[in-house]
Amino acid sequence: MNTKNLGFINGENLHFMNTKILDFNIFNGSKKQLLHSIFSDNKKYHIVSGNPEVLSIALNNSKLLSNFKSENTIIIPDGVGVVIASKMVRNTVKEKIAGIEVMQDILDYSNRNSKSVYLLGATQDTVEALKQKLNIIYKGINICGIRNGYFNKSQEDEVINDIIKKKPFALFVAMGCPRQEEFIINTMDRIECKIMMGVGGSFDVISGRTKRAPKWMINIGLEWLYRIVKEPWRIKRLSVIPFFILKVLKDRKIKI
Repeated sequence: MNTKNLGFINGENLHFMNTKILDFNIFNGSKKQLLHSIFSDNKKYHIVSGNPEVLSIALNNSKLLSNFKSENTIIIPDGVGVVIASKMVRNTVKEKIAGIEVMQDILDYSNRNSKSVYLLGATQDTVEALKQKLNIIYKGINICGIRNGYFNKSQEDEVINDIIKKKPFALFVAMGCPRQEEFIINTMDRIECKIMMGVGGSFDVISGRTKRAPKWMINIGLEWLYRIVKEPWRIKRLSVIPFFILKVLKDRKIKI
């Protein structure tokens, strides 16, 4: 992605481009503006894929809630439920920004600018398959380290020390919410890293082990339906969306 001429936005005013939903500032610019800003300044960023499930978990997790309000955290509107909520508060986000697409753009930028990336999470087979796939997609990409997400508390320092030693430009953590966010929060001040991002099941998708919805379904906001058809167990997780919308509606009525 060419980050030149993408608008006036820079790191200092990035946080002014947001929509307030419940206790969260949701980024409401375009994906191009987001990436241009992040790549152009010297700040460290925690990028959060703000779908209703992640935001609902954060409302009941003081550690996540505090971090999500930090100036170093950018919450992107990753989910139809968040887009609907932005319309309800009459400050509609410019576009839905999928976390997996932001990850892919960061990988592309890292490859073209000789920046290193570290892959943490999923199973060993999946993270190894992802590394192989990325070496095909992005010729010469510098993957400075990989580690599966199956480690306990006693092994955590070993994992962190390896990341500290490798000094990646970007760290992608695929361990599900809230574990991936808590890992990032606990290590953010210790690791010399420009971008830290929890990416959920993106390792499985990019590695080819799981298929993403067809483009036409993504474009009309039906990616969630495709995922339910392919993985019926997800329907329980999607039940959080109506409860999230009701919370937004209640919060909006209180403030009016």
